Amino acid sequence: MTSFSLVRRFSPRAVTAFAFAIVLFTVPFGSASAQTLGFAPIRPQSYPQDQSYSQGYGSEAPQAADEDAQLPDRLRRQIVSFDRSEPAGTIVIDTNSTYLYYVLGNGRAIRYGVGVGREGFTWSGVQSVSRKAEWPDWHPPAEMIARQPYLPRFVAGGPGNPLGARAMYLGSSEYRIHGTNDPSTIGKFVSSGCIRMTNEDVIDLFNRVSVGAKVVVLPKNAPLMAKGGGDSVRKRPAVTALPSGRQALNITTSALN
Repeated sequence: MTSFSLVRRFSPRAVTAFAFAIVLFTVPFGSASAQTLGFAPIRPQSYPQDQSYSQGYGSEAPQAADEDAQLPDRLRRQIVSFDRSEPAGTIVIDTNSTYLYYVLGNGRAIRYGVGVGREGFTWSGVQSVSRKAEWPDWHPPAEMIARQPYLPRFVAGGPGNPLGARAMYLGSSEYRIHGTNDPSTIGKFVSSGCIRMTNEDVIDLFNRVSVGAKVVVLPKNAPLMAKGGGDSVRKRPAVTALPSGRQALNITTSALN
């Protein structure tokens, strides 16, 4: 009678609560206890990086490394044999092969891959570096806006600027050697006459070149046959210097970016 009366003193609800408490205190806490009680443990989630937002907004070095990795081997910066009469510090642009050479002297040069003018916008002649700028602003020339009215009238310097990280202005012309926010154009005939480089390469060249440096741009049909890895070099006569300014540019179309 006594044991029966003790059982009847507790309601079914109290007995259930008592049993739940025993389970709670006898099972270890953590993922096992959560699963025992019917709850999945909460795990941290990782989300893919938004490439469209982050690309080009990091520091210069990581961005440059990514750009360089996109280039085929022939367009990557390298020291090559170079047998021309230009003194050290001169820039020679082989339009046909889309190469820019920075002459080191002693038969050597640093070769960079570049983008050059598209059909009808290539030019040749001799200029000099008249000004250098870091993260330059872009003011599209009136001639370019006339052909492409949708272009902005001004773009502030920065990662989204088509002139890229550095610019070296050539004489009093509209032409520049500059970086680009589209490294896929390197090695192609794509510009309106300017010489494009990856931001990594243009920063490297910018740090080597002085204002007043001579720039020789060879005609598209007269490539300079300089090779890397100690290959032979075909000599070419030096280009005859032309007057400075616009008269030095052998083109029939207005100078555009």
